[in-house]
Formats: sequence, C-alpha cells, structure tokens
Amino acid sequence: MSLDVLENEPRQEALLAGGCFWGMEDIIRKIPGVIKTTVGYTGGQTANPSYHEVSQGNSGHAEAIHVIFNPTILSFDDLLDLYFRMHDPTTLNRQGGDNGTQYRSAIFYFSEEQKIKAEAAKLRAKKSGIWTRPIVTEIEAAKTFYAAEEYHQDFLEKNPAGYSCHFMR
Repeated sequence: MSLDVLENEPRQEALLAGGCFWGMEDIIRKIPGVIKTTVGYTGGQTANPSYHEVSQGNSGHAEAIHVIFNPTILSFDDLLDLYFRMHDPTTLNRQGGDNGTQYRSAIFYFSEEQKIKAEAAKLRAKKSGIWTRPIVTEIEAAKTFYAAEEYHQDFLEKNPAGYSCHFMR
C-alpha cells in the first residue's frame, strides 16, 4: 500500500542518532507503527553537509534517522524505549567500530513534551539494568535535518550483507 493512501493517518516525528544510521534505520523501519524513515545528518553547523563532510567529523552533525510514525500504534515513549535497546547509549561518540562525534547517541526533540519524554526514557534505560555504565545520550532541541544521499536510504535493504553494529537487546 502506498504511503499516499495513508495521508490521513495520525503522524508524529522523531529524530534519533545512535551510531551508523544504516543499522538503526534497518531496525526502526520494521517497527509496527513506523510510517517512514529517512537517514541523514543533524545537530551540526555545516549547511547541506555531504557524507564525506560528516564522516570527517568536522561538521558537528550526527548520523541520524528521521522517523514518521503513527502514535495510535507506536507511542513516542515506546519508540524511545526501543531506541535505547538497539544501540549502546553508554559509549561516548562511538558505536561498534565507528568512532567520532558523528556517531554520538542523541535524541533531538521537537517539543517540550518530547524533551520531557526523552529525559524519562533515558532514566528508564538507566534503571532497566541493561546498561551497567552511565548513559551518555544527549537530549537537545532538533535542528535542521539534512537527508543523506540516496544511496544511504534503506541501505541494508538494498545491501543485506552491509555493515551494522545494531541489534535489539
């Protein structure tokens, strides 16, 4: 079914970073209630960054996933709880073999309500017992999101043997 057919479906957005965007997108797009995912860059100072610029670590941007979801099927709280299970929020500027600020763990909120829910989700993750080290996930206001180049979109769907360090814990 085309996304256009579901135009009247309730929608909210989330903007999440947690390492290489390929692995996170591969998990997130399969969650019931997720309508659309777009990988890209946010949180930095470089306008219209390219993958090359972001991968150098000088743009200030993080690799991130913009998620459009139906809140009657998937709540923001539940999405965040899954987010904290699909990456390691205790490693500063690193996921798996990827190092640098572009791989930081961050939740970029669009409203005060999302900020409060992000802080609560971070506390739940801390108390969950899954993580024994301190959680370093940043929570900051959403900035401009720049979609990544087309070859990055749905990368692991197009390249099933591609690199990912993400899995559900």
